[in-house]
Amino acid sequence: MEIYLDANATTPVLPQARAAALAAMAEDFGNPSSIHSTGLKARAVMDGVRLRARRVLGASSGQLLFLSGATEGIQTAVLSALSSLRHGQARAELLLYGATEHKAVPEALKHWNALLGLGLQVLAIPVGRDGRHDLAWLRAHAPRAGLVCTMAANNETGVISDLDGIEAALADSRALWLVDSVQALGKLALNLAGRRIDYAPFSGHKLYAPKGIGMLYVRDGAPFTPLMAGGGQEGALRAGTENMSGIAALGAVLTALEEGRSFQDKTTLAVYRACLAAALERAFAGLVFNAPPELCLPTTLNFSVPGLSSKLLLDLFDAADVRVSGGSACSAAQAMPSDVLMAMGLPAWQAASAVRLSFGPAADAAFIDEACARIRACGDALRQSCLSPGQPSPELPAGGVTRFVVDGACCYLLVDEGSKRCIVIDPVPELTGSLTQLLSCHGHTLAAVLDTHSHGDHASSAGDLRAAVPHLLEPGSVDALGWPLGAEQILLGALRLSRLALPGHTEDSSAYLLHDAQGLRLAFVGDTLMPGALGRSDFAQSAPMSFGASLLSLARAIGPQTLLLPGHDYDDRFATTLATEIAAQPLLAGVLHGRLDSAGFAAAKAALEQDLALTEFQTLACGARVDEGRSGGNASLHQLAPAALPALLRAHPDLLLVDVREPYEQGLSQTPQLGPAVRCQAVPLSRLVNALPGWLALPPGTRVLFFCRSGNRSSQAAKALRRLGHGQAWSLAGGLALWPHDTDLAACDPALAI
Repeated sequence: MEIYLDANATTPVLPQARAAALAAMAEDFGNPSSIHSTGLKARAVMDGVRLRARRVLGASSGQLLFLSGATEGIQTAVLSALSSLRHGQARAELLLYGATEHKAVPEALKHWNALLGLGLQVLAIPVGRDGRHDLAWLRAHAPRAGLVCTMAANNETGVISDLDGIEAALADSRALWLVDSVQALGKLALNLAGRRIDYAPFSGHKLYAPKGIGMLYVRDGAPFTPLMAGGGQEGALRAGTENMSGIAALGAVLTALEEGRSFQDKTTLAVYRACLAAALERAFAGLVFNAPPELCLPTTLNFSVPGLSSKLLLDLFDAADVRVSGGSACSAAQAMPSDVLMAMGLPAWQAASAVRLSFGPAADAAFIDEACARIRACGDALRQSCLSPGQPSPELPAGGVTRFVVDGACCYLLVDEGSKRCIVIDPVPELTGSLTQLLSCHGHTLAAVLDTHSHGDHASSAGDLRAAVPHLLEPGSVDALGWPLGAEQILLGALRLSRLALPGHTEDSSAYLLHDAQGLRLAFVGDTLMPGALGRSDFAQSAPMSFGASLLSLARAIGPQTLLLPGHDYDDRFATTLATEIAAQPLLAGVLHGRLDSAGFAAAKAALEQDLALTEFQTLACGARVDEGRSGGNASLHQLAPAALPALLRAHPDLLLVDVREPYEQGLSQTPQLGPAVRCQAVPLSRLVNALPGWLALPPGTRVLFFCRSGNRSSQAAKALRRLGHGQAWSLAGGLALWPHDTDLAACDPALAI
């Protein structure tokens, strides 16, 4: 059973609302503008819903329009207010909006301010750490404002605005007042007629009505300009044939709300929230709530967990069939820190790792109990994977290489499963805590902490890591990059690590070559060579004239097909080979094929590195792209539509399925059986580099199909394998979320370690 805890984004449709919508389609289907009996019956339905909405909202006066939703309502209100300012006698200077407002409001202000040519200054009203507006600031600026926009309750944190305080702060202002009331519907008593609120938009799908239906309240006397003109519907205030099925469904929800049916009272909802909060605190050590519960809606929790990203938590919850979000659904795809929490002044880590849990007022006790059980299971899964403080895991981690990435910077953990000794390569400060937790949980001993070079974009955290985790080497027995003084190699059980000097990117750039019983396995090359780029050599500590010779030395040591793991990977390509890069990078091919000497190579490279922009993470770019923009193929070429999977399985029984979800996700998921004939491997994306050599050795026609929760991570894996030369790699579009219902999936066997 799916546990849906993202009600602030949208809700399912209430059964009686579905029935009302279907009845409006099948029986009362008339156009309410028609004057015959069928149209009059539709008009009666619409009028009845409007009357009920007035009672629920306390809007005995003013206009109440049906429209498509809150965004249209906001646009209409802002256009109306700014049009009046354009033609009004008093000249306003400011347009004000709450700093934690849904982005639909500031974007509408900027849009219409520019389109109408007003040129007014748009300012955000500051909020405190509790998420509430700074009323002193508002009182000082309100006299110069033409429009003030605030929320009744915040969609991310659930913080309830002090509407009485805001109204008092506007006492000496002639500004119009827009209150985004989307999250208030069914949760707060607004009493619109008793306040000076000029505009209040609502959206039905936030309270169990279908998407596409909303309302806009307009106070008597407030200026109004129609957003859409046409056939004169809604008293010529909103053109377009009314959405009768949506209106009827919204009416059914309002009926249930007014009559006290289907919805829990505030006290019960507060008890439910307390149960969920307790389950979260039990599941995740150190969890903090990002807004004071006494100021929030009883249906919303916003929290962060130290050391755990919001993406990791979202994947974890989703694997347990618990649907939560990282904030506003409108911004979910951007994976950026929450603007709301940043505006509240919370630390950057909280804003970047926040998760929102929200349920609807129709939830019952059984639903909450199951949600709490799933949350506790998520915490157990993290502890078993050593990603959360707790008891040591009874299971040893798989040996081999695990990759971590922070803003494009790659860090590698190399583990020998037998001896429980490990090496960390290119540690970054952001990972010190999680690496310490992981290694301590598994009882690992650090054989070495190595840097491939002295970094220009971040400080190495090698010293902090050595201090936090038991280490075999004494301080002072290693050089500046962490390599044991006088040693030619580091032994790690059956693995052996040797060093190759590669001056160029920096004077001390090095590669670490990993050998096993079969010989050279792979090489950690730092920023000397990245997928699609060469490390820049314009730093003060660079050696540009040595770079070409170092590349020749690397080629002699490893050959064309050895897997290379970079120090930075800005495009999620994971690894590369010299053969791949020679085909993609003309400059590299020139120096390795003898067409460029060291001086010519350095000069051509310097030209590429002029005025390099910051990365998308606003960090220093450690390499200039020289692969002519090739990114491993058009995204659409490696995507397999879910509907095509059954036919693919029938046509290619040798198909290899690869689950790239992390172990903590796989352990929470229930996977039905597909059948013994289908090969399926479990290779977490963080450990993809271990399996790449084996996949590259498959017969050329062997099809490899990657899947994950949503298709994003599997797409990365498929593109990486294709770029390395295996052209029959695919990603299941939409992942498990769109897995064909008539095609079962077997549990996948873990891939062999390195």
